[in-house]
Amino acid sequence: MADTSTPTEQVANLHIDEVTGEKVSKSELKRREKQRQLEEKKAGKASKAPNPLVAAQKKKPQEEIELTPNQYHEIRSREIRQRQLDGLNPYPHKFNVVTDLREFLKHHADIKTGESRPEVEVRLGGRIFVKRASGSKLVFYDIKDEGVSVQVLCQIQQSGEDAEAFEKMHEHIRRGDIVGIVGYPGRTAPRTRDEGELSVFATKLLLLAPCLHQIPSAHYGYRDPEQRYRNRFIDWSMNDKSRQIALQRDLVIRYIRRYFWDLDFHEPETPILSAIAGGATAKPFETYHNDLKRYLFMRVAPELYLKKMIGGGFNRVFEIGKQFRNEGIDPTHNPEFTTCEFYWAYKDYNDIMDITEDLVSGIAKSVTGGYVTKYHTLDGQEYTINWEKPWKRVDIIPTLEEKCGEKFPPGDQFHTSDTNAFLKRILEKCKVECTPPLTNTRMFDALIGEFLESDCIQPTFLMNHPQVMSPLAKAHRSRPGLCERFEAFVCTKEIANAYTELNDPFDQRLRFEEQALQKAQGDDEAQLIDDNFCTMLEYGMPPTGGWGMGIDRLVMFMTDNNTIKEVILFPFMKEETNQGKEKKPVAEELGVEPQLTEEATGK
Repeated sequence: MADTSTPTEQVANLHIDEVTGEKVSKSELKRREKQRQLEEKKAGKASKAPNPLVAAQKKKPQEEIELTPNQYHEIRSREIRQRQLDGLNPYPHKFNVVTDLREFLKHHADIKTGESRPEVEVRLGGRIFVKRASGSKLVFYDIKDEGVSVQVLCQIQQSGEDAEAFEKMHEHIRRGDIVGIVGYPGRTAPRTRDEGELSVFATKLLLLAPCLHQIPSAHYGYRDPEQRYRNRFIDWSMNDKSRQIALQRDLVIRYIRRYFWDLDFHEPETPILSAIAGGATAKPFETYHNDLKRYLFMRVAPELYLKKMIGGGFNRVFEIGKQFRNEGIDPTHNPEFTTCEFYWAYKDYNDIMDITEDLVSGIAKSVTGGYVTKYHTLDGQEYTINWEKPWKRVDIIPTLEEKCGEKFPPGDQFHTSDTNAFLKRILEKCKVECTPPLTNTRMFDALIGEFLESDCIQPTFLMNHPQVMSPLAKAHRSRPGLCERFEAFVCTKEIANAYTELNDPFDQRLRFEEQALQKAQGDDEAQLIDDNFCTMLEYGMPPTGGWGMGIDRLVMFMTDNNTIKEVILFPFMKEETNQGKEKKPVAEELGVEPQLTEEATGK
């Protein structure tokens, strides 16, 4: 039925909605009021429900292990940011540390249980690894610094603070934080055992740098190799073994420097970038210089520069530095690695062998305390290495003839095509693989690797290489086709390479041209002709002995590590794949604005 009421009657039946001010029908007004009542009930329940973030922020330290790493990071970051907004500085500029924790433990080891020395002020810094409270007035911390740890005891009566200030001060301290401590030495008097623990009785504790992330627990540790190599700062903090390897590496380098300094060697710095990648048979990294508009190479070895110094009158030179080779990554190779090279005028490879034995055996004695060490391979084999001199010396060609059961061509024919055919036949007969191109150099190298290097467990010199393998070594004085070169091997791996250096400019240019020919045949590792080096030889370089040693590999053997990544402080790693959605930086999430200096703003 149609509505027959007049417009005036319809307006008279409307009611005012007090919330919106609208005039609506009675039924619509009841519907709106009912909906508002339901919304008020929901809002009341939501206000009474605990906020997950606030609840997590109120968790006690021992309950924080229940948080995920992301939850912990967000909560801790917001907490520290709020302290900054409140005018508190969690990152002070300086804390005056006068106490070495290592010396503290030695000097005060004689304190008896229950005794203390309040007259001795202790000021030290360190990272907290354990926090435990015994009520609201006593807190214990275990802090670590310089590889050693100590217990810190914080009591309210020694802090000079009231109960509220004491509790507030320790409420914001977490595992992983770096703190500064002022106090005095003493030894606790526990009820459950006879001897107390040497401790620092703190009178003041200051937060120096908060840790925004959960640090690994002492129970589970930090063991994943991939993460350890990427995050060395955590690895060295958590794992004493990793820290010890880094320290032993430093001891090796220090010993080498002292050894050569004591022999009156100069230590120059040679270029990293060069127009020619020379000094070693290796594939270089290439880069581009924008201003010069030319391609340059990162050095594969400092050899040619150091020998130019010999030609310039510096009779003893050595350099410890980084080399870069664009080759494979495996347990004994890293694209960036450290070597030591030295050159000594008026010496030959026999003198250099004597120096190598003396130096390396001395390193073993200094770093490990003796000449005998253990080494474990990746497949679980254990080797006992005796570094003491003299070392075994193996003549390459006679030993290869014995192993292969055939007489090799005369040495002065090693560069010919006939020798190339002979070597191919020997490879096939002995079932030895060689990666192409099958140059004479590569095939000799494959045979040496198969039959000689595999037997070098104890420190051994492989000597008198074919001349085609050594473009920078001097020809042997009595055996045509061979050169005065040796390689030092341990546990089947090379640790050093040395020559009586080639100083004949005519011979040197022929060697470079042979290398250029091999490069034209597809050998990316062959060297180019360095005209400037040849010019130096034309001016005259004295008879010289030279040597290069891989520091990283030597440290591997000295510290019993079968992967080079363990002994390189920051090894090269493949790009880490991003699992999941990319996370914003915490500063962006918290709205932290950078504080620009006048230089940055251009004012």
